[in-house]
Amino acid sequence: MKPQELDDLDQRIVARLAHDARISNRQIAAELKVAEGTVRSRIKRLQAEGLIQFTVVTDFRLAGSPMLVMLGIDADPGRVPTLAKELAEMPSVNCVVILLGRYSLLAMGLIVSVEQLNEDLVKPIRALEGVRHVETSISVNNVKYEFGVARITRPKA
Repeated sequence: MKPQELDDLDQRIVARLAHDARISNRQIAAELKVAEGTVRSRIKRLQAEGLIQFTVVTDFRLAGSPMLVMLGIDADPGRVPTLAKELAEMPSVNCVVILLGRYSLLAMGLIVSVEQLNEDLVKPIRALEGVRHVETSISVNNVKYEFGVARITRPKA
């Protein structure tokens, strides 16, 4: 099996872990009708290949950052990949998405004040080479926010 490729059993294990990451390997094995050692070795391999990781995801309001902010960024097309990397390196940015449509990029972060928004996000982003325009939106009511959708980070070398 090539790295970065999930077979049917891997996908079923990941789906079960996505539903409840605290489930035991023994329980997954029983549900999927495979040996517990198989589940354990599959999870270990998926972690080693960087395909899954375990982390604690909290409601962001508990972290003292009650406001979710989204920044639509219009950028020079040739600078989009570089800008995406630069945005991803900013500590106040939790999510970066390259888009087709009204904006070239979407950056999301958590803020505690409008002053922080301006100092930590808007000013630094506007200063990046290739940024044409930044439009800011602040969430006022999160009707649905899936806390199980976590920020995925690459392991540090």
